[in-house]
Amino acid sequence: MPLISVIIPCYNEGSNIEHCCKEIREAVLPLKAEYDIDLEILLVDDGSTDSTAEKARELSERDGRVKFLIFSRNFGKEAAIFAGLSHARGDYICIMDADLQDPPSMISAMFKKLKGENLDCVAARRLSRKGEPLIRSLFARTFYWLISRISDTKMQDGARDFRIFTRKVADAILSVTEYNRFSKGLFIWVGFRTEWVEYPYAERFSGITKWSFLKLLKYSFEGIIAYSTLPLAISSFAGMLFCFISIVMAIYYALKALIYGDPVTGFPTLICIILLVGGLQLFCMGILGQYLAKTYLEVKNRPKFIIAYTNIKDKIP
Repeated sequence: MPLISVIIPCYNEGSNIEHCCKEIREAVLPLKAEYDIDLEILLVDDGSTDSTAEKARELSERDGRVKFLIFSRNFGKEAAIFAGLSHARGDYICIMDADLQDPPSMISAMFKKLKGENLDCVAARRLSRKGEPLIRSLFARTFYWLISRISDTKMQDGARDFRIFTRKVADAILSVTEYNRFSKGLFIWVGFRTEWVEYPYAERFSGITKWSFLKLLKYSFEGIIAYSTLPLAISSFAGMLFCFISIVMAIYYALKALIYGDPVTGFPTLICIILLVGGLQLFCMGILGQYLAKTYLEVKNRPKFIIAYTNIKDKIP
């Protein structure tokens, strides 16, 4: 019997996961009748400080199809996705959030599209950003516009982690073992036949989002650094441009002093130029530092996550 594994990264989603699991079971029922497919729900608790871990244990006791991985601390959503992929046993994999902004009711239609059109992956993207704060929406659109132009990895505006894909896609993602992960880019980078489905914005079932504006901004920088070296090229170009401008200005003022005898004055202008050039140098060093920091983390080769408790393979503490 084929198996579909639904991976749900959870961080302080204790009030959501029970209802989420219930809707997933209901959504997969038509698939079981039509394709004789079984279900596995894999809850990955990313170091939550609320009742998420206890809820996961309780759900697994009531339903043997529910498995859980509980991290020793918060490692981030990317680590949770990687851990879920590493432990999922399904022939087909689905990734979705626990807050029900990814509607479980779409699972059936997405799976039928995957099978019916002989695809490798069906991914979801938001039809609109209605309901989001204006600034956050503007920065998100700017990110997708920018990353699609400075990188060979073309990302869809409004792309979500919500997707269904085959085992060979999951194995391809797992073969990319880098520490600094950006899943939206990885799924595009590995290729395979992918179709996008659109859906309208949905409200959270309960609770508040764990993604603040600053966290999303940092996440977008990680995506740019992971899939483009253009920032390094820009810093190099800016350095050469300012060197050229400084040489031209030096020649101009030297000739002006020799021909007209004008003294070279302008102390405030000199300060402004020094501050500008100094700021540009620090900016370029910062870009270089970001790439070096990512390399440093890769070289250390630390584990992407540490599991404190799990009920997979009878490893119940």
